[in-house]
Amino acid sequence: MSFIADGADVSAQATLGEGTKVWHLAQVREDAVLGENCIVGRGAYIGTGVQVGANSKIQNYALVYEPASLGHGVFIGPAVVLTNDTYPRSVSPDGELKSAHDWTPVGVTIGDGASIGARAVCVAPVTIGEWATVAAGAVVTKDVPAYALMVGVPAKRVGWVGKAGHPLRNEAGTWVCPATGEKYEETTAAVGSTASSILKPVGVEA
Repeated sequence: MSFIADGADVSAQATLGEGTKVWHLAQVREDAVLGENCIVGRGAYIGTGVQVGANSKIQNYALVYEPASLGHGVFIGPAVVLTNDTYPRSVSPDGELKSAHDWTPVGVTIGDGASIGARAVCVAPVTIGEWATVAAGAVVTKDVPAYALMVGVPAKRVGWVGKAGHPLRNEAGTWVCPATGEKYEETTAAVGSTASSILKPVGVEA
């Protein structure tokens, strides 16, 4: 059974999974789908049709605009913004107020286990890879590989993180999690016309 706090605004057309909690002043719009055991904090906004996987946390005053798609176990920190308008304008070139039919929303996609720190902004249509961490206050304008640690404005990769969220240590060419001992290997893969570094757990096929 889900829980909706007094003062929350949850559409009757939204779907809340078993054990999901929506707290005071939060809004969940039509056709949004939240999996089991999610938490939507005070004042957070979940846009129309947004998809949120099980065991995800969306903290106070975060804004998750449609058509964002979040995997399982995603953490969205306080006051995070996931945008949806590539070329934002209040009015058209002739000065008329734009309506919802005058532009096409584009969403942010976030992989399983990824974390977005407080007040970070992810500019659609970026994709955040699984288990990546975006630091507080960062502005993400390009796709983020899995397990990447992203910092700054614009955000740049400064290292790797493991599933426990701790920065990994490079030990003789192998990346090791100091919390769990899990090992990862860094390889290079083609992304479009360029080669980029990617990380994967040791023994897992790419």
